[in-house]
Amino acid sequence: MLKKYAVTPNVDVDGWFITVDNVAPTALYTSKDAAIEKAKQVAKENSPAKLVIYDQHKNVEEELSF
Repeated sequence: MLKKYAVTPNVDVDGWFITVDNVAPTALYTSKDAAIEKAKQVAKENSPAKLVIYDQHKNVEEELSF
């Protein structure tokens, strides 16, 4: 079953969450790059998976499939 991962900003855009299947966030990162790297790693380990990366305005910035 395809899992959907997302990297999204928190309310104040001073941290970044990784969420799985639109459920509560699994972790908070201070760096967007760190959150993206971890999300890519987890998505690859749980392939097939989709990773959606959002910008600070919650617009889709990039979509990746693993």
